[in-house]
Parts: sequence; structure tokens; C-alpha cells
Amino acid sequence: MKRFIERFVEGLLLISGSVTSITILLIVLFLFKEASGLFNKPVIEEGYILVTNKSNPVNELSSYQIKQIFDSEIVNWDEVGGKEEAIEMVRLSDIDKKWSMSNEDISKKINDLVDDHSGILLYLPMVYITKEFKGVILDQQTIRPVDFFGGQEWYPTATPAPQFGLLPLLLGTLWVSVGAVALALPFGLAVGIYMAEVASVKLRNFLKPLIELLAGIPAVVYGFFGLVVVVPFLRQVLNFPVGETGLAGSVVLGIMALPTIITITEDAIRKVPYATKEASLALGATQWQTIYKVIIPYAKSGIISAVVLGIGRAIGETIAVLMVTGNAAVMPHSITEPMRTIPATIAAELGEVSVGSAHYQALFALGVVLFVVTMILSIAVDFFSLKKK
Repeated sequence: MKRFIERFVEGLLLISGSVTSITILLIVLFLFKEASGLFNKPVIEEGYILVTNKSNPVNELSSYQIKQIFDSEIVNWDEVGGKEEAIEMVRLSDIDKKWSMSNEDISKKINDLVDDHSGILLYLPMVYITKEFKGVILDQQTIRPVDFFGGQEWYPTATPAPQFGLLPLLLGTLWVSVGAVALALPFGLAVGIYMAEVASVKLRNFLKPLIELLAGIPAVVYGFFGLVVVVPFLRQVLNFPVGETGLAGSVVLGIMALPTIITITEDAIRKVPYATKEASLALGATQWQTIYKVIIPYAKSGIISAVVLGIGRAIGETIAVLMVTGNAAVMPHSITEPMRTIPATIAAELGEVSVGSAHYQALFALGVVLFVVTMILSIAVDFFSLKKK
């Protein structure tokens, strides 16, 4: 009977582990599947086209060129490989404002406009193109990986060509995360070492529950703290133009990561055998020499785990960062500027997009990037840990 129960429990554990592993694998596969569809989406909105005069040598435009044209940053066809002639940009709404006509009349008017104006660029629905159309429809390009991974602008609702540039969000994530780790790591390790080796039992028993309590505070509370304390401090005391910056996000995330780093570091150091400490002290080493040369190297794997979990908390945080970093999806040049992170972008926009759209799949692509960055970081830390061992 006892043997049967042991076999039954082993089977349950095996099934539980297998189901968990398969579930995680399916989640990752679903993430990659949804993200890969982004590169099959057209540059402009589905069902719409760009048309030009038949004498125009330009037969295709990139997503960024289309945006620049409609933002009046490109005003001549020679800037995109055409002849020297001003671009005459026309939308369907412009035709509706000038002429009140039926659909058939609009199609005829579109045909006449394209035929009479050699520099025209007309953006309109495909349904208005008839068999007698005299213009040229520009080639329908799809979003390229270089547009996503190398893009410097994130304007997912821009018309007619949304911009899904990863770089501003990736740099914002790195700025905030690196700043948070730089602030939290030295304080976290120092407090963990102090609690494990220096503090009295009474003080340790007081501090440990207090620090663990900080880990259970909701992220939105940290966000409010950042808005009320950190942001005004940066704006008034440090004389920043605006307080909602990457530095504010780093400070808030650093505070959020501290309990994790402190608790795991303290637990790892306290697991060092007491005989090892006694041997070091018996050989004439001081307490601090023992901590630096014996205890920390012995507990290195646990300390590295604390660092990885702290960095993971910083990289993956959403609401607190969204509240204090300014939420500006622009290329950041320093940590003192407003910025937006990848997790904050996903949290802010995913609930408002239509399923299957390019914007929806771009957000999944951001999730893939975040997953890959976290995985690379974990592998790199483990690699260097094993190498030094």
C-alpha cells in the first residue's frame, strides 16, 4: 500500500510538471505566432491605396516616406526618387469637402484628378477604383522587420502609415532598468549582508518582516508615491524641466526591487555553514575579511539569483513606470528625459486595439522582444557565474 501511494504521488508530480511545462511552451509559441503576423500586414491601412499620375516614375514608398509626405516633411517627388515636382497630396475627405457627389461621380472625379495632376498623391479606399482608372496604384508593401527593429518612431495610430518602431521603447526600457539596478543593487546587497552578518538578532527580527512587507505593496501604490514624492523632488530640487522622466522610473523601480534583492541575499548568506566562518576567523581573518573573501563567494549563486530576480522585476514592471516616466514614445538620449518602456506600452495599448490588426500584432512583437531580452540576461548571468566558479 505504501509503495502504491508513493508511485501515485510520483505520477501526480510528473503530470503536474509536464502540464506546467507544456503550458509555458504553448504560451511562448502563441506569443511568437501572433507577433510573426506583423510582417505580413500592409504598410497602409487594409482596404486603402495610394495612387499617382501615370507619368510619375515612383512606384513604391516606404512606411516612413509616406509618413514624412503626409507630415509635409517631404514636399517634392525628387526626395523619394521621382522627378523634380511638388507633391500634391489629396485625401478622399478633401474631395468630399469640395464636391458633394454620389459614389459613381466621386470615382469619375478621382479619375479626372489623377489624370490632370502629374504631381498628385491620392489616398483613398480601394472601392473607388474603376476599370477605367487612368492613374497608377503604388505597390502595396508589407511591414518589414527592419521597419520594426530599426524604426525610431512609435505612432501606431498614424494615418495612412502607422509607425511601429521598436528602438524608442527598447531604449526607454534599458534606461529605466539599468538605472533601477544601479540604485537597488548596492543598497540591496549591503542591507542583505548587514542583516545576515552584522545586525543583532533583535534588529534582524524587526527589519526582516518590515522589508518583506514592502514586497507585498501593490505596484500602483509605488506609482502614487513616485508621483507625489519622487517627481516633485526631481522637478523642484534637481531643477528638471519635468519630473516625469526615466530617472523617476528608475528610483521607483529601484525601491520596488529592494525587498527582493535584500531578502534573497540575506537568505543565501545565512545558509553559509557556520563552520566555514569559524575556520576563517580562526585563521586570523577579521569579520569583514571573512564576509568579503569567504561568505560572499560561498553564497554567490544565491546572490546572483537575487540580482536576476531584481532585474526581472525592473524590466517587467508596468503600471508604476507608466505613471512616473512621462509616457513619451520618443527616442531618449538621457535618463533625465520623459520616455516609455515596452511593458508600459503593452499595458496602455493592448486593451484598445482590434484583434488581428497590425497594432495588435506589433504589441505581441514587443512582448517577444521583452521575453528575449529577459532570457538573454538570465543566460548571460548564469554563464558568467559558471565561468567564475
